[in-house]
Amino acid sequence: MAESLLPPRSPTDLFGDPIDAKPPWFNSSAFLGEDFDPDSYVADLRTFVPLESLAAELRSYLADLKAELIDLINRDYADFIGLSTRLVDVDSAAARMRAPLVEFRDKVATFRAVIDAALTSIRSGLRQRTEASAAREILELLLDTFHVVSKVEKLIKELPSSHFGPSNTEIVPAEKVSSANANGALNTEVGPNHREDQSILLERIAIQDLPFIENMEKRIQNVTLMLDGSLGNCFVDGLKHQDAKSIYNCLRAYAAIDNTSAAEELFRTVIVSPMIQKIIPHDNLQVVSGASLDELEDDYQQIMQGVKKDCKFLLDISSTANSGFHVFSFLANSIIREVLIAIQKGKPGAFSPGRPAGFLKNYKSSLGFLAFLEEYIGE
Repeated sequence: MAESLLPPRSPTDLFGDPIDAKPPWFNSSAFLGEDFDPDSYVADLRTFVPLESLAAELRSYLADLKAELIDLINRDYADFIGLSTRLVDVDSAAARMRAPLVEFRDKVATFRAVIDAALTSIRSGLRQRTEASAAREILELLLDTFHVVSKVEKLIKELPSSHFGPSNTEIVPAEKVSSANANGALNTEVGPNHREDQSILLERIAIQDLPFIENMEKRIQNVTLMLDGSLGNCFVDGLKHQDAKSIYNCLRAYAAIDNTSAAEELFRTVIVSPMIQKIIPHDNLQVVSGASLDELEDDYQQIMQGVKKDCKFLLDISSTANSGFHVFSFLANSIIREVLIAIQKGKPGAFSPGRPAGFLKNYKSSLGFLAFLEEYIGE
């Protein structure tokens, strides 16, 4: 009797789960995710759930969704009906809104066409302005070049008339100068101040930048030849008189026109070559051979004395600190080159391997000579 008064037991109390309960592996909230992928979902579940069970659960869930949709429509049926009645004359409203939009679009298109035309005109004007500016720069460059060339020609023509004036672009050989002095033809001695003034003027001319202009190429070449000739004669005159100021200015001029080889060659032919010729004669008629005559020790001693006497002044000037004369290499291109030429022509057997004793002696003497020359590097 007491048992009949107890409330009826639900299926959950009897079996633990409601009859319509979903299995724990079926999570309907996964369908709402933005990254939901049906293939991945099925592939993950099929490893432990039969496909028949999964299909049955999906059909059951679909039926539940349809039932909920029907309940929602039945509950809000009045709102659905009102929505359909309020959507009246939608096409007319859209047409009324379309007219001003089309008009605004036409105005924007017209304004854009005007802006594009103005922008094209501005770009064309800027391009023409750029071309005109470039043409003006070229014209100004031509005018500047013309003035520079005319100025250089005028300065060279204003040089005092002498054996290294502008009309004479060739260097006067030492033999002709000495012969002319002996005959009284050149009886005017050029003073130090005069040489310094000329060297300063030539330096000023050399520093002028002569740009290459096609229609003025001939004039520029003539000016360059005149400058090289006048500068060479002035440099030779300074070397013969050991005029430090004149040589300093001439070296700056050679460095400015990037013609250091000309200065090195002039120093070799005017100063070094005559000195070496006296010590090691290398004319064809004076070449002699023999074991004793091929020794170089005494020759090197005389050459070192000659370098101290005739070359040291130029080597000291070219090694002046912060002078920019590091571009010159008088030791290698003037002195050593001339000594090598003299040995090759005047004493060809000096370094003959067939005379090992003489070869070794000359080799040691050559090392001593090079060590002597190295003392002038970086002084």
